[in-house]
This record gives sequence, structure tokens and C-alpha cells, in this order.
Amino acid sequence: MEELARESISLLARSASHADPPRLGSFGAIFIMLKSALGAGLLNFPWAFEKAGGVNKAISVEMVSLVFLISGLIILGYASSISRKNTYQDVVREVCGGAIGQLCEVCFCFNLFMISVAFLVVVQDQLDKLCVSLYETVTGSFEGEIPYHWYMDQRFHLFIMCLIFILPLSIPKEIGIQKYTSVLGTLAATYLCVAVIVKYYMMDEHSAVITPEHSEGKDSWASMFSVVPTICFGFQCHEACIAIYSSMENKKLSHWVIISVISMFFCLLIYTLTGIFGFLTFGRTVAADILMSYPGNDVVMIIARLLFGISIITIYPIILLLGRSVILDLMLRIRRRRRGGVTHSFENQCRVILTVIWITITLLIAMFVPDMSEVISVIGGISAFFIFIFPGLCLVFTMQSEPVSPRVRVVCTVWGVITVIVGAFILGQSTTIAIMEIFHKL
Repeated sequence: MEELARESISLLARSASHADPPRLGSFGAIFIMLKSALGAGLLNFPWAFEKAGGVNKAISVEMVSLVFLISGLIILGYASSISRKNTYQDVVREVCGGAIGQLCEVCFCFNLFMISVAFLVVVQDQLDKLCVSLYETVTGSFEGEIPYHWYMDQRFHLFIMCLIFILPLSIPKEIGIQKYTSVLGTLAATYLCVAVIVKYYMMDEHSAVITPEHSEGKDSWASMFSVVPTICFGFQCHEACIAIYSSMENKKLSHWVIISVISMFFCLLIYTLTGIFGFLTFGRTVAADILMSYPGNDVVMIIARLLFGISIITIYPIILLLGRSVILDLMLRIRRRRRGGVTHSFENQCRVILTVIWITITLLIAMFVPDMSEVISVIGGISAFFIFIFPGLCLVFTMQSEPVSPRVRVVCTVWGVITVIVGAFILGQSTTIAIMEIFHKL
């Protein structure tokens, strides 16, 4: 995500000379924020609206979450301006200390790993639908009449996809293709939003059951809060925001507030419209991946599947590169400490081995995950660190050293503590949900 943001900055910004760092205007900053936030998380939002208990409750959770999402962006921009660092991990390490900085690196790497799993789950789902559509077109059979063959299993297709496309794209030390393809995620999300709305209004009748399963009591509240991880995953652009802020021409905090609010507003608009109309179209039967609710021969949705599939295949290597760089740096530091130096061949071997291990493990997990919602529950919990906990800690620590009035110090410290507590609650909730799902399957 940070790499995605940096490459986007280098493409959009114009610098005075090659030696100067690129500088972003307001439009460029908003565009890159949207590109960092919009993507595969959109597929889960109609299901989240159903899980929350309907449109009104889901929007209420969104609006409350939006306060903390925007607050986190503003705090991170402020912390970056004080620390003069331009990556998320460096800011946290500089402001909060080495121990919290190391925790940030671990969470950062694990978050990227689980995002890789989620991406492969999405690709697997789309491959399944595309293969069914192709078989129906060629043979004239219906989906229920398709016989099972090992070569038609979506897990086999996913393995071939990883072997032929993802692995060769992921092995190089630097990945340049994403500067041309990273916009596909935003394009796919926007296309899907429009397609879901159009499909709703083209329906002859609206017979979906939209009454909530739990309308009151503790179960209703539990359902509402259970969708917070989905919202966190969807709006997550906080890791990239520091790279964006550091490259802006105008770094005034008031200007950064405007950028953050506008970016989150457009994200809110796209996510909410997709959630509302996807939920109204399918009601309680909506799938965790909205594209799986539409028939395989729907041409409009086939285009959406292709867009999401291609965007994920090209973005997955970037996610892998970011996670691999954290692990590889640690391995090289240990090697230098023990041997006094690192050879080029050793670095290449480590890079290839880490790449193969990363793809293999994420592939195996993706093959046996029933649907996308379980992975997003875990990712949303980890996202709580980057959206709530680390920004809250940054605010608390900066208030201890910055020359501000006592009143501002108290208010900001209290807000920082509240943010950390909310993040810890979301982390605990998502962890509990994940554990309960595991025991339920056992």
C-alpha cells in the first residue's frame, strides 16, 4: 500500500528537478487516497449491511466509524510533520519508541499476509463463477447439471493462476508493472458500484427479504458491532496516508484535514451505495462476496469479475513485496551481525525462498477458507492497530512533548486514550469472532 502510494505519487506529481522529491497537489492526494482505500473490500459491504440488521443500522455504524477513521488520518499527518518521517512504521517508532515500533512492523507484516489471503479468496470465487459461465456457454448446461472433474475445481485453477502469473510477477526485487495497473482496483470498485445500482433498478420485482434476523436485544447490538471489521478493511488507507502527506506541496494540518474528509466522503459514498443496493437486491441471501450472488452468465458482472481478478493479480505482488521487505530486512540484519556482511547471491536466495513460502501458505489458507467474510474479520481486527491503536498512541505520546496549552493537551490525550480503547475493543471482538468460527467448524 505504501509502495502503491509512492509509485502513484511519482506518476502524478511534477517535480522541479530529478533530484527533488515529487510534490502532490490536492487533487492528486485525494486520488491516491481513494486508490489506496477502494478495492476488494467493497465486495463484502452488502453482506455487512445484512449482518448489521439493515440499511439504517449499517449507515449508523459507518458514520460513527468515520469519525475515528478521519481522526486517525489527521493524527498520522500531524505525527508525520513532527517526526519528519515518511513511512508508517518510522513515524510510530520515532514517536512511540522502539518497542511499539517493532510491534507495528509485526502487525504490518501480518496484515499484509492476511490481505494476500483475502485477495486469493476473491480470485478463487471469481474463477469458479467464470468457469461455470464458460461451461454453460459451451455445453448449454445449467450450473446444477455440471459434473465434477478435478480440472474444474476452483482450487486447481487458483493453483495454476499462482504458478503461472502471480509467482513470476512476485519474484523480482522491484515491481514496475503496478504503476500502470494499480488504478484497476479503483476502476473495478467504481464499476461494481454503478453495476449494482443499475441491476437493482432493472429488476422486474423486488422480492428480497430485508427484515433483520435480529431486530432487538443483545443479538441486534452484537450484529451491528460485528460489521466494524468489514468497515475497517474497506476504508483502510492509513498505512499509505503518511507517504501521501509527506509528498504534498501544502502540508498545513488544516489542508490535510480537508483532504482526509473529502477522501473519506467519496469512499463512504461508493461503499454505502453498493451496500444499500446490494442488500436490497438480495436481502438475507446476499453472499459474503456480492459478485457470488449474481448468476455466472451475467455479462455485466462477468466484466466486474474480470476487472477485480486482473487488479488483484497485479496488486498481490506489491502486497507480497511490502511484507517480504520487512522479513528480508530482518534476515539481512541478523546475517550482517553474524557474518559481517551479506552477499548478493544470499539476498537473492532469501528473496526467492520467502516469495515461494509466502505464496504457498496464503494459497493453502485461501483454498480451505469457506468465504471471504472470515478472512475480513481477521483483517479488520488487525486494521484496528493501524486505524485506532497506533494513531491513538501517537497522539498520546506527542502531547507529552509538544508545547501546547494544558487544555489542548488534556483533550487530545483523552481522545487518544478513547481511540486506543475503541481499537482494542474491535481487535478483541474480531479475535473472538474468529475463535468462535473455528470452534463452530470443529
